[in-house]
Amino acid sequence: MGQTHQSTDISVPPEQVWDALRNFHDMSWAPNVITNLEVVGKMAGDQEGAGRILNGAFQETLLEVDDAERRVRYTIDDGPSPVSKTDVSNYVGQIQVSPEGDGTLVEWSSQWDRNDEAAHDFVHGICVALLADLKESLESM
Repeated sequence: MGQTHQSTDISVPPEQVWDALRNFHDMSWAPNVITNLEVVGKMAGDQEGAGRILNGAFQETLLEVDDAERRVRYTIDDGPSPVSKTDVSNYVGQIQVSPEGDGTLVEWSSQWDRNDEAAHDFVHGICVALLADLKESLESM
């Protein structure tokens, strides 16, 4: 099984971070990474089964928005290699928001079937960039 785990500390309250992350259809906090988000279907961005396509390439489905735990879980159903449906299967990503001192700890983890170094490096790089954008967007508000 392949997996990654990244985290960052953000110097804003957890509620503010959670408000930015809980809507699966809004990634305006990541302008340097996400250039296009297409909503798929009619479900709201906090409803299980909501779909999106990121940058015309990543097809994703929302599995869970847990407000009590401040956790989002989603799948990548298809994407470019090395995370295409022919390269990996059962991809599940999770974003967890937790209080940390005077700010917030955001952890982004993913796991999938097939332990492939190319998939690991690809996913890790994207998640690190997304977390950097999240931190910059929220701390500059």
